[in-house]
Amino acid sequence: MTTRPLSRTALVWWLSLAQLVTWGSVFYTFALLLEPVERELGLTRAQSSLAFSLALLAEGLCAYPVGRWIDRGHERAVMTGGSLLVAAALVLHAFVQSAAAFYATWILLGAALAGTLYAPVFAVVTRRYPADFRRAIITITFLGGLASSVFIPLSAALIQGWGWRNALLVLAAVHLLLCVPIHALCLRGAPGPSAPATPGAHSPALLLRSAPFLLIGVFVIGMMGITAAIPPHLISLLREAGLHEAWVIAIPATIGVVQVLGRLLLYFFEHRFDLHLANRLIPVLIPLSLAALIAGAASPVAGVVFVVLYGLGNGMLTIVKGTAIAQYVNREHVASLNGALGIPTAIARALAPVLLGVLWTREAGYRWGLAVLLAVAVVACVALVAAQRKSLLPR
Repeated sequence: MTTRPLSRTALVWWLSLAQLVTWGSVFYTFALLLEPVERELGLTRAQSSLAFSLALLAEGLCAYPVGRWIDRGHERAVMTGGSLLVAAALVLHAFVQSAAAFYATWILLGAALAGTLYAPVFAVVTRRYPADFRRAIITITFLGGLASSVFIPLSAALIQGWGWRNALLVLAAVHLLLCVPIHALCLRGAPGPSAPATPGAHSPALLLRSAPFLLIGVFVIGMMGITAAIPPHLISLLREAGLHEAWVIAIPATIGVVQVLGRLLLYFFEHRFDLHLANRLIPVLIPLSLAALIAGAASPVAGVVFVVLYGLGNGMLTIVKGTAIAQYVNREHVASLNGALGIPTAIARALAPVLLGVLWTREAGYRWGLAVLLAVAVVACVALVAAQRKSLLPR
């Protein structure tokens, strides 16, 4: 990386690499830390899992102020500072000796993720490339989608070979040597602040109360709840669908690849379709996947259809969710508006897996829970269509 301004392609790919590292080393490594941390600190599974929920809530609480800072032109400071905070928190994590310290570390990590994951980087490219931000976002999600495939085996090898504390120090060093320089050097020359808030129709205060924003909020929160509820229950869902145990293990392991395949299809073929039609059709894959599993009951075929539809849909849904505010509400204040959804989204992500578990019964299995998720998915899809229609009406 030189002192000359980076091309659009180079900037997007450097930011993509930072996303891969951040998602992989923090978000996906947590599951590998559970058992060794529980053994050393004497925690139950419920106690250790609480740390991740606290991180999600911290991320949600910080999302709005982070969005406001980005809209004011401070994207370089936000993302560089976020990467520094990730590194510092991982170092602190390596030395925790109590549950309180463990929780505090993950609260710090949650705050750091608010400034380093998809939401801020999507806002960055939307502000820099207002005419072509969607393709930049699709590109960024390619490497982000492979984070689990890269870092689950990498972090597992580090933990097994050097112990979980030393593994965290290595991951912290990766952030210091890679993510911090990427954000510090690549994000120079940020666009200036968004237009100052005025009492007009495009002020953030009025936009937050507008019908398109509220409908997009229903869509995003509903879909985020569904995609948070499914992963922790996926193994049990597939077993109940009657799949052979080998498939039960293999399918979740490859779901990241299926998601990336969906994004590749979107990247290469979306120019052949109307953009708004594509945005309407992609989310429909989620309720279709749930309906296939409910209708197929214990059929292995239904389980495979579910995973294919869900994987493809979830992969492309990331782009639809990440661009909906900019396309149907407002681009000038996109970071702030997306940030305003941080807390309700975090609550939905934290509660949805628990609620799906509560709805499980020995007699019906996940049938009632899946029915509820299907209803939420339908409402979310309808909300997006309504937002489109209100936003695209002639003015």
